[in-house]
Amino acid sequence: MTISIGNRKLGKGSPVLIVAEISANHDGDLQQALNLVRQAKAAGADAIKLQTYTADTITLKCEKPDFKIPKTSPWASYKTLWDLYNVAYTPWEWHAQIFEEANNNELLFFSSPFDHSAVDFLEGFDVCAYKVASPEINDVNLLKRIAKTKKPVIVSTGIARKEDIDLAVSVLQSEGVEIILLKCTTAYPTPIEEMGLLSIPMMRDDYALDVGLSDHSLGFVAPVVATTLGAVLIEKHIKPDHNSDSVDGNFSLASNEFRLMCEGVREAEAALGLPSYDLPQSVMDNYSGGRSLYVAKNIKKGEILTNKNIRSVRPGFGLHTKYFDDIIGTKANKDLSLGDRLDWSCIDKS
Repeated sequence: MTISIGNRKLGKGSPVLIVAEISANHDGDLQQALNLVRQAKAAGADAIKLQTYTADTITLKCEKPDFKIPKTSPWASYKTLWDLYNVAYTPWEWHAQIFEEANNNELLFFSSPFDHSAVDFLEGFDVCAYKVASPEINDVNLLKRIAKTKKPVIVSTGIARKEDIDLAVSVLQSEGVEIILLKCTTAYPTPIEEMGLLSIPMMRDDYALDVGLSDHSLGFVAPVVATTLGAVLIEKHIKPDHNSDSVDGNFSLASNEFRLMCEGVREAEAALGLPSYDLPQSVMDNYSGGRSLYVAKNIKKGEILTNKNIRSVRPGFGLHTKYFDDIIGTKANKDLSLGDRLDWSCIDKS
């Protein structure tokens, strides 16, 4: 399975694509949004992602119970969904500058559209992909509109049951677009024990699609582990610093932590390497640590080799230990001293 997003190939043998999600961490400040793009680049991200909506395109301005935010939610102070999204959204007039800043920093850029108008708007930019947020995974008409762009579609599964994933994959595949599924747990922040990262290889096998991770947990253990499980994309929210109290700040990584995450992912990739029984050069450089056959006592020419004067010891430059029984009882064809490597030239063949 291989898929291209912009100029990057994803899949087996390719580096993980690290996406910095800006979301609401601009805190209503365009300059902060632009600075987050620069911080993402400095931290080691490959791409930045926005969310393209307004309060009116994602929900209704309504105070009926269905639209009120539960008191247990981290966003309970905003009271209604409309109030929350009206604070958290990224103004559409900022997109051009943010995407230009990403391009100037050689970062890929794309967004999550939440209705048809957002897709139409984003098509005015050279976005390399589209992200479907998990609550929109069952919005069939939105999926069809996104698919008509023929760009790769990244689908988050945070609140999706299997039948939801089945439907979304079916709709998108019917339009012939490339798909990446994201393992996600929609909890802010996500308890680490609820990450379910073993779902990554399961989803890859079940759908024959590349799978990544959308991570809302604290820290960056999950992205590193996901990398070892074959994730092709890691998406994580980035904020300017630890003091940021923006709408999504409580589950986002400060830019210095984001850098550590990127380093951890890259080190995990390096540690995985390729499956092989060949010894790497660092091992060959230390091969003296192996065992082999050496002369353990001075031996005169014609003297019989025994388990008293021949031993299996470190280092590994002598005759292989598998020949120990074969050479015991033979005679030395020359004088040998303690510490000499044993080899076939030392043994009387007659």
